[in-house]
Amino acid sequence: MSSQESSKTAILAAFFANMGIAIAKFFAFLLTGSASMIAEAVHSTADTGNQALLLLGGKRSHKAPDVEHQFGYGAERYFWSFVVSLILFSLGGLFSLFEGIEKLRHPHELEDPTIAFVVLGLAILLEGFSLRTAVHESRPHKGDTSWRNFIRHSKNPELPVVLLEDIGALVGLVLATIGVGLTVLTGEERFDAMGSIAIGSLLVVIAAVLASEMKSLLIGESASIENDALIRAALLANGDVRHLIHLRTLHLGPDILLVTAKVQLNVANAVGVVNAINAAEERIRAAVSIRCEIYLEPDLKRAS
Repeated sequence: MSSQESSKTAILAAFFANMGIAIAKFFAFLLTGSASMIAEAVHSTADTGNQALLLLGGKRSHKAPDVEHQFGYGAERYFWSFVVSLILFSLGGLFSLFEGIEKLRHPHELEDPTIAFVVLGLAILLEGFSLRTAVHESRPHKGDTSWRNFIRHSKNPELPVVLLEDIGALVGLVLATIGVGLTVLTGEERFDAMGSIAIGSLLVVIAAVLASEMKSLLIGESASIENDALIRAALLANGDVRHLIHLRTLHLGPDILLVTAKVQLNVANAVGVVNAINAAEERIRAAVSIRCEIYLEPDLKRAS
């Protein structure tokens, strides 16, 4: 399964889970007045909108190249993932912090905490399903690397976004449950407000991590270490290429890689140069699983 197909499966699971959770949480907030519940409701609403934006980015990335965007629209997926991080920061994190601070200043008694606990339990089950789907779809692309390195170095923007959103949602639900539970046990409404503040702080941190990773992809990242090694090996796999003078790569999208290189060839006539360049391009495309736009320039290696 391609990275975009895996992403779409994970996004759809998160979209429907968050939509159901958001509706349930708003209903619970209306009945209980819980600050943690409204923080969680806004969080789930933001997540639902975020999944829609990720789907939009995936769809727009398939637009055919044109005169203005001659390498296509693959970077749309990076842009919309960056927008998601901004929404998570503003609508999710900052709103939760604001709501929690307001409830600290003006405490509000919980009216029916049983409903809040039922909704939180249901939300934990749905978010757990969404996270399980995201983990399942990510495993083939993660390989043997750690989850931290996968999120840090993945060229696929959607899977890290969904993973971190789901992890943040589950931790947020636990914090909301603790806040509501302590309020019920102690009769102190400020615990509920503190739950909202904790949720907001968590979302701000997650949003900052996502924004940093998506900014790096938007600026332009080179090929992975594995693909870089495969390209170098493919270039030098035939005796026609004597030296690889330099290699530059750039991801134009998760599944599109620009490859440029200067190479010294062992052939001198024009026909030999053309054949050697074409053969090298074929070897690169055979070695690398994603689409490559390749530009090779014959040159002479100069003594340093």
